[in-house]
Amino acid sequence: MRQSEIKFTVTLDDKNIPQKIDWSAPDGGVDSTSKAIMLSVWDAKEQNTLRMDLWTQEMMVDEMKQFYHQSLLSMADSFQRATGEKEAAEAMRHFAQEFGERLKLVMKNPVFGPGPKG
Repeated sequence: MRQSEIKFTVTLDDKNIPQKIDWSAPDGGVDSTSKAIMLSVWDAKEQNTLRMDLWTQEMMVDEMKQFYHQSLLSMADSFQRATGEKEAAEAMRHFAQEFGERLKLVMKNPVFGPGPKG
């Protein structure tokens, strides 16, 4: 069995506000700097999700809106791959579309039509 590592290094100011977020994933060839991270971890013992959301002062509001919109879409894709629940994943994508429209990130898409019923 082999191990792989993903490492986050967060530089904080004197008020513990993130100033810089560096991360690396050597197996994936990644060594990068980011303005924000959202990390979810499943605690099997507590049957609960633990979350860590960090962003630097450089992260602009428009970037944050786009970050959340894209995260919702990728969560729908991951959910479908993990569970095979295509209909529920489509409902998540529908919500992401509406979310993107409200934030003026995407144009209205007639393919989605009215939201799911029930």
